Order: sequence, then structure tokens, then C-alpha cells
Amino acid sequence: MTTKNGIDRLLGEDFGLSGKRLGLITNHTGLSSALLSSIDILRESFDLRALFGPEHGVRGDIDAGAAVESCRDARTGLPVYSLYGAGQSGENFRPNPVMLEDIDLLLIDIQNIGCRFYTYESTMYNAMEVCAETGKTFVVLDRINPINGVDVEGNIPDPSFRSLIGIGPLPQRHGMTMGELALFFNRECGINCDLKIIPLEGWKRDQFGDETGLLWVNPSPNMPGLDAALLYPGTCFFEGTNVSEGRGTTRPFEQIGAPWLDAEALADTLNTRKSDFPGVIFRPACFMPSTGKYQGELCRGIQFHVADRRALQPVDTALKTLEAIREQSGDSFAWRPPNKGRHFIDLLAGTDALRTGSPAAYRESCEKGGTVFAEKRQPYLLY
Repeated sequence: MTTKNGIDRLLGEDFGLSGKRLGLITNHTGLSSALLSSIDILRESFDLRALFGPEHGVRGDIDAGAAVESCRDARTGLPVYSLYGAGQSGENFRPNPVMLEDIDLLLIDIQNIGCRFYTYESTMYNAMEVCAETGKTFVVLDRINPINGVDVEGNIPDPSFRSLIGIGPLPQRHGMTMGELALFFNRECGINCDLKIIPLEGWKRDQFGDETGLLWVNPSPNMPGLDAALLYPGTCFFEGTNVSEGRGTTRPFEQIGAPWLDAEALADTLNTRKSDFPGVIFRPACFMPSTGKYQGELCRGIQFHVADRRALQPVDTALKTLEAIREQSGDSFAWRPPNKGRHFIDLLAGTDALRTGSPAAYRESCEKGGTVFAEKRQPYLLY
């Protein structure tokens, strides 16, 4: 049986939306199981007044990190308000009260991938805060967690390293749906908005996306499939280094490399440590990114082949791989230079301990953080 996301349930039920003026935070992943646009569904059955664009825009046509502009949606003529300004400094990532004057309920329908780095859940957090301030109801059209809702891994970030890629006290892999995250944020972070969840139907927590009957739609331009999403909570760490994370190739976040790496030696080193890397096999790989780091240069590195996704620990796997690269490469390895005084790796790690301290100690904090969070999230799990 195909799982029903929140928008599918709206096709047959009202959930109190009739007679209300609606705003919708969405993008190209806001689709029914039959791939009908949530925008079109809401316009046909309810009073949809405005759209709100997260990173990549309402139609998913804007590159990672690029500013989303407020505009009129070409297809519907509805106003589109930007919730994603340029950079990570925190401005222009929230709806302002004027944007909400013409609506009663603000809805969100976006496919998340279960990782705290993904900005969609931070967009939701910010919107919930503004709804609390303005007395508006916030409604989550819930969606599956495609990398399952059981496994939890990663550290709890230090609040001083808060950013759009780490806005709440979540580990890198949190194992929650957007609806569950909203419940967690609302109470644990003291938002206290009027919150309503339109829940999933037929989803089991241990299911991956391809076990639900739902079709895969890339949640962002560099998230081409389930293996990339599963590895992303770990391999995204390489964005904070001078090692390519595979952007600009057909396998972003599934392969990493740099012109100065010894691909064969690295793969051999990692594959001989099988007990350290459950569920994954490393293959020497060469690639030439078309965009991003080392554009047009031949990179040598590894591809992470997921052999057992239920055994894979993406955060621990990536951190141990990062340690091996630093040991092998010496001075060739470097952290990405700071921007406005902040190192990107610190924002990803939620602390400067990975960059300045012991890698083993940081990995230990990830192990502890995941254990603590797995218990703390229990009251907010819906499925």
C-alpha cells in the first residue's frame, strides 16, 4: 500500500481548512502521491492567498545558497514571498508580519531528508516563531522521513553555533518527520505557536522512502537519490573542507575527492578497517566537477557504496573518513576559510571542537548526543 502524505489526505478530508485564508510554504517536492502539485490542490479546494519560497525557491529552480527573490508566481499569479536571503548570516529567512496579514493559516508542505543541515526545517522553525508572534495558526502537511524514522546519530549543537544549517537542538540525523520536528520545536524551543499536524497514513518508522510506494523527487538539485540522502548527514562535513563533496557531478555526497588525494591508497586503508565502517564499501573514484570546488579539474577520491543501509552509520563513517584523509594528506588538507569570522565546518559540526580539538572526542560527542536525543524525542513521535 502506498503511504499517504499529508497533502494526499487533504484530497478527501477538510481538516478545518475550509473558509480560511491560506498561505503555503512549499517547493517542487510539494506533491501528492500522484505527483499533483500541492499548490494546485489547495487552489482548487481552498482559499490559497500566497506562497512562500524556501531555499531553491517555490519551483525548485534556484541553486544551493542563492538568494530567493520575492515575486509573482508565473503559473498561478500568486505572490511569492522569499524566506531565503543570501548567505548564512540570518537575515531575510523569516516571514515578516506584513506577509501574513492576508492569511489565517500558514501551511508547509516540503519533503525533508532527515538531517539538521537541510535548511527546510530551519525555514519551518522561523515561520513557526512568526506565527506565534502574530497569532496565526501553523499547519504541517506531514511527509515521510526517507532515510527512516528509527536511526538517530550525531551531536547536539552548541547554541553559540546556531545557523540556518543548525537551528535547533538536533543531531545530524534525527529520524523525525517535519510534523514531529514541529511538535519538538514548539515545546522544546519554547515557540508555543498554535500548531496543527495533518498526519501521514500508512508509514512505518523503519521504512525507507523506496519502501513506501512513493516516487522519488529530488528535494534539492544535489540530492539525486536515496543513497545520497542517506550519506548526506555525514558526507556534508566535506563541504567545510577543501575536499570536494561531489557537487557538480552525478554523485554528489556519494563521492568525495581532490586533485591531491591518492584514491587507491585511501580506499585500501578504509576497506581494511571493515569493523569501523559497517554497511559501506569504498571504491577508488575519479571525477571532474562541472561546478563548485575544483571545477574542471580532475579529482581523485572515493565513492561510498551503500551495501547495507540499515547497518550504515553515515556520520561516524564520514568522520572516520575525514580523519584518514587528514592523516594521509598532511598539509594538502585544509578547512574551508572562515566567512564573516565563522568557519563553515563549525556550523556543520555545531561546535569548533571538530576543527580545533580531538576528532575522536568529537565522534564520542556524536555517539552520546544521538543516544540522548533518541530518548528526548520520544514524546513527539507520531508514528
